[in-house]
Amino acid sequence: MSMFGKRLAIALLAWFALLGLAACGGGTESQEEAARNNVDAMSREHANDTATPSPAADIALERAVVTERLPYAEVNEELVYGHFVFPADMVEPLPAVIVIHEWWGLNEGVEAMADRIAAEGYIVLAVDLFGGKSAATPAEARELMMRVVENPEPANENLRQAYDFVKNTAGAPRIGSLGWCFGGSWSLNTALLFPDELDAAVIYYGQVTNDEERLRPLNVPLLGIFAADDSGIRVESVREFEAALERLRKDYDIRIFDGVGHAFANPTGNNYDAESAHEAWGLVVEFLRSNLGAGGT
Repeated sequence: MSMFGKRLAIALLAWFALLGLAACGGGTESQEEAARNNVDAMSREHANDTATPSPAADIALERAVVTERLPYAEVNEELVYGHFVFPADMVEPLPAVIVIHEWWGLNEGVEAMADRIAAEGYIVLAVDLFGGKSAATPAEARELMMRVVENPEPANENLRQAYDFVKNTAGAPRIGSLGWCFGGSWSLNTALLFPDELDAAVIYYGQVTNDEERLRPLNVPLLGIFAADDSGIRVESVREFEAALERLRKDYDIRIFDGVGHAFANPTGNNYDAESAHEAWGLVVEFLRSNLGAGGT
C-alpha cells in the first residue's frame, strides 16, 4: 500500500470515533406514490432473476485496489457499514464515487463493480441503504426496497453522511454518484440532495422525474443509461425527464439502448447483454473522467 493509503487508513480509524447524527429530509406524497409504483415495476422485471454473482461478473481490474468494510455513517443510532475501496498505488487524494446498490442490496456483485470503478482511479464508497441486509429472492428485495420507499428520510441522511465521509475524511476533491435500478433512482436523489456540490451523477435505468420544480436547482452533470425494452422504467418517462432537463437547460446525456431490457448491465440477471453493458461502461468511464478528472494510470 502507498504511503498516502496508509495515512488514509489512519484517518479512517479516527473517523470511527467521530460519527454523529444530522437532520433528515423527506419527499412529497406524489413522489412516494411514484416510488411505490416503481417497486411494483421492479418486482415484475426481476421476478425470475437471481442475486447470485455469475462468472460474467469476473472482470480483470485495471490495477490493484485496497478494500475495507467500514462504518461511514450513523443513522437512527445505528452504525452503517459500506464497502470502501481505493487504488493500492494512490499517492494523493483522488476523486470519489458514491456507489448505490440495486434492489438486491450491497452484495458481492455491487462490491465487484465498486472495485472495478476504483481500479479506474477513484476512491469508491459503496453505501448500504438496506441496514446491513441484502436479498436472496425477489420477494426479499421487494420488502427491503419498500421499507426505503415508505420511509426515505434515513436513506437521505445515509447519503448525506456518505458525501461528508468521502469529502472530509477521504479528502476527495470531486465527488460523483452512480447507481443501478433502485440505486439509479437514488443516484438522481443524491444529485438533488447536493444540487451544487456533487460533480457528476450516473443513473442506470432508475426511476426519474419530469417535475421541473424538483429539477430546477440541479447543477450536476447527469449521465442517464436506459433500456428501450424496459417495462418498469418506460421510454416515455425517460423522454419526459429528458425534455424537462432540456427546458431547464441542464447538463445531461441520456442514452437509450435498443433491443435490451431493464438491468441489461447486471450479469446476474436474465436481461444481461454483454455488448450493451460493455458500451455503457465505456460511456460511464468517459463521463466520470470528464467531470471528476482522470484517475491516473
